[in-house]
Amino acid sequence: MKVDILASGSSGNCIALTSGKNTILIDAGIPKTKIDKKLVEVGIQPMNVRAIFITHAHGDHIKGLPLANKYRIPVYAGEEEWKSIQGVDEELKHHIKKCKSVDLESIGFYIQPFKTHHDAFEPLGYVIQDFDGDKCSIALDTGHVDDEMISAMEYSTIYIMESNHEPKMLENSNYPPSVKARVLGHVGHLSNEQTAEALSKLINGVGEQIYLTHLSSSNNMPMLAQMTVMRALAKKGLKAEKDYKLEVI
Repeated sequence: MKVDILASGSSGNCIALTSGKNTILIDAGIPKTKIDKKLVEVGIQPMNVRAIFITHAHGDHIKGLPLANKYRIPVYAGEEEWKSIQGVDEELKHHIKKCKSVDLESIGFYIQPFKTHHDAFEPLGYVIQDFDGDKCSIALDTGHVDDEMISAMEYSTIYIMESNHEPKMLENSNYPPSVKARVLGHVGHLSNEQTAEALSKLINGVGEQIYLTHLSSSNNMPMLAQMTVMRALAKKGLKAEKDYKLEVI
């Protein structure tokens, strides 16, 4: 499975997963013209995008959804989350009910949604498997990681997780108190430590690929996010490049 993270962060999120000649997108949070351009830059023809899966309906995850109408791409989202999604042609809408799996056998993907914890109607993470045996778990925008999320994501070959902020940096920032409370809350965003703790439960040292995403530009630093995860995994005796690979987006 080829992973291309086209955009990450509060300005927009979009991940392309390709198996064979078929691609699916997880979120479409940048303008459709930029998605078009970035797909071509990584060698993907936009007409080969077969489905779009939405984690939740905040603007930085759905801004580019008009792309679906342009190329007639089916869009999948939690049933309740469709309350916040507009502008998608009716025949392209697919409602995911009670985290029911989505079998796209004809294009080589099997998708299992799982519940996340964010201030949206029905936020979801996704576990995507292809016919080559790769398993990619994606958990963005979530205030915490519970046992059910760990169970859904375990034994993946690829992990794409947010590592949004460093709490001390956030607390000392110029953000209004209400925004600080939201980010730090139970349905906010993961801190570096929370992400590291989750990954320490998931990584077995068999060459897994980790991508840290959705870093705050003002309340985090790539090296800090990276070192926090590496330190947690080192406690398990795991070393980067030898037992797993780590990239900060």
